[in-house]
Amino acid sequence: MDAVDALNEIAFWLERELAPTFKIQAFRKAAGIIGALDPDEVAARARNGRLKSMKGIGDRTFEVIRQAVDGGVPDYLEGLRQRGQQPLATGGAELRSALRGDLHSHSDWSDGGSPIALMADAARTLGRDYLALTDHSPNLKIANGLSAERLREQLAVVAEINGDNGDFRLLTGIEVDILEGGSLDQSPDMLEQLDIVVASVHSKLRSDRRTMTDRMLGAINDPHMNVLGHCTGRLLQGSRGTRPQSEFDAERVFAACAEKNVAVEINSRPERQDPPDDLIRLALDAGCLFSIDSDAHAPGQLDFLQYGAERAAANGVPAERIVTTWPLDRLLEWARRGK
Repeated sequence: MDAVDALNEIAFWLERELAPTFKIQAFRKAAGIIGALDPDEVAARARNGRLKSMKGIGDRTFEVIRQAVDGGVPDYLEGLRQRGQQPLATGGAELRSALRGDLHSHSDWSDGGSPIALMADAARTLGRDYLALTDHSPNLKIANGLSAERLREQLAVVAEINGDNGDFRLLTGIEVDILEGGSLDQSPDMLEQLDIVVASVHSKLRSDRRTMTDRMLGAINDPHMNVLGHCTGRLLQGSRGTRPQSEFDAERVFAACAEKNVAVEINSRPERQDPPDDLIRLALDAGCLFSIDSDAHAPGQLDFLQYGAERAAANGVPAERIVTTWPLDRLLEWARRGK
C-alpha cells in the first residue's frame, strides 16, 4: 500500500484511541517527510536503509514504510485495524447509524493538529455526508483564533476542497467565543457568510450564575447562532486536568434555545461529556434540538460521535430532534433561518 497512506491511517487509529500526542505526531511527521519525496525514491531509500538516516524517521515509522513499499499492509497498521473493529461505545448503535454529519471540528488553522483536507478526507471515509469546519474566533488567542481576514482565506480553501469531494460537503463555520457581554466574537458580516455558527463560552467559566446566564442568553438571541457548544465547560479527565461545570440557569437557557431554534450540543469528547445527563434531559423536556458533535481536533477524533450517540440514546433523545441526523438540505435550511 502507499506508505504515506499507511502512516496517516496509523495516526488516525491512534487518535481514535487517545494515544499520546507525541506518538501520533511521529507518524504524521513521517508522512509529511516522505510525502514530499518521489515515491520511487522513498521505495529505494527504504529498501537500502538510507531512509532510516533521515531526521524524523524512527525505527517504527521506517518499518511501516519498508513494509508498505514492499507491497503489504504493515504489521503495526494491521494490528490497529483489528483493534479498530471494536466500537468505541457499546450503546446507541441505532442512533449512531442515523448520524449524517458533524457540526464541530478544528484544523491546524487554529488549535487542531491536521490540515483541513485531511479532516475532510477522514470524515468522508467515516461515511459522513457533511462536516462543519469550526476553527476558533480571534478572542481565543491561546488557540490561534482566526481573524476575519484569515477566516476569509479559509473560506476559499473550503470552496476548493468541495470542488473535489463529490457528494460529501465541507461546511464553512466557526466556533465563536461568547464574549463577556453576550456578543459573538466575529463581525455579523462574516457570520452571515458561514453555514454553521457554534457559540461557546471559553473564559471566566467560574462566573456567578446570573452573570453566566445573561451572557449565554445574549448569544442565543443573536440570529447568527446555530449551536450552543459544550454548555457547562466541564472537564472530567485528560491532560488539561479536571474542571467543574459552570453555573447558569439551565431552564432559562434551554427555554431560549428552544424558542430561538438553537441546538444544544452533545459534545462527544470523552473528557467533556457535556452537557451532563441531567441537563440533556432538561433540554429535552424544554423542547430543544440537539447536535451530536465530535469537537475533533484530529482526524481520528471524528469517530468520537459514537460516545455522543451513546449518551443521547441513554437519555432518550429521539433521532428526529438531532440536527446531525438530518439530510444536508434540511440542515442548511434550519441553519440559515434568521440570517
